[in-house]
Amino acid sequence: MITFDRKPCNVNADECAVRLMGFLADTAGKCILSGQHTQTNPMEERVYINEKTGRFPKVVGFEMLSYSRNINYDDATEECLTEVYENRDTIDTALKLAAEQDIIVTICFHWFSPVGGRDKAFYSKHTDFDPESIFVTGSVEERKFYEDLDVIADELERFHKAGIPVLWRPFHEAEGTWFWWGRKGAKVNAKLYIKMYDYFCNVKKLNNLLWVWSSPVDGAYPGDEYVDVVGWDIYLPEKKPTDYADYYSKLTDYTAPHKVHALTEIGYLPDVKMLEQSHTPWAYFMTWSKEFIIGEQYNTVNELNVVYHSDYVVTL
Repeated sequence: MITFDRKPCNVNADECAVRLMGFLADTAGKCILSGQHTQTNPMEERVYINEKTGRFPKVVGFEMLSYSRNINYDDATEECLTEVYENRDTIDTALKLAAEQDIIVTICFHWFSPVGGRDKAFYSKHTDFDPESIFVTGSVEERKFYEDLDVIADELERFHKAGIPVLWRPFHEAEGTWFWWGRKGAKVNAKLYIKMYDYFCNVKKLNNLLWVWSSPVDGAYPGDEYVDVVGWDIYLPEKKPTDYADYYSKLTDYTAPHKVHALTEIGYLPDVKMLEQSHTPWAYFMTWSKEFIIGEQYNTVNELNVVYHSDYVVTL
């Protein structure tokens, strides 16, 4: 049986973060926490799951894309603007829900590039922003990077003051170049991640955060001192019964076996019967939003009920 790290990488972590880290370490391999990403204030994904199963997910994912400072409203498609407007004030929603119910909060950030760009400028194809320019001391890019971080830190500080731990998942999916933070490769992405970690932990004192690294690339792992949870965003090309065990093995090779592992984004729900047999120690899964859970394009209502009523799956 694997012994996972029970203490956060941040030696100054708040007690709430320490408790959550221990809970995740105890969970992995014995059961799996249900998780669902949301992007809007109505959290229609969460509502849908409850309507179809009578239960709620334990882990709730929130998005901060609308908190980006550099959104080019004058050169954005209707699709982009809808996504931004629907996402506004979701931190208020997350705080309210976490205060009322015993959920676990995880937050990601599709960050519109700090300088330049148009439309959905978190995508590389919509901005020419060079992530390496952030490391040029005194540059406009470095200044804008920190100005953006200040805005995000202010929102995360609200959780800190409320004593709510957050699974914070920045700079995800740098195994590809589709996001600007990954366009120069995962090693540059890791440097950005460390730069943010240093600012949030050592300057902003956001000691309620648990740090999630979900860019599974060989040789790019930031290091144990910066990571609490390792994850993989997995969208299978076609549906098949799986406990994602092969991904677990690869993720361990790319990161560290003693770090808690999570399915940080998935399209298809895991096969819980396979998990019950294999005990592949994923701590939680996070199904992506909208059509990935609503309707039956990816996951049927029957499959949803099998997962949410399994004794192996922890729900709210």
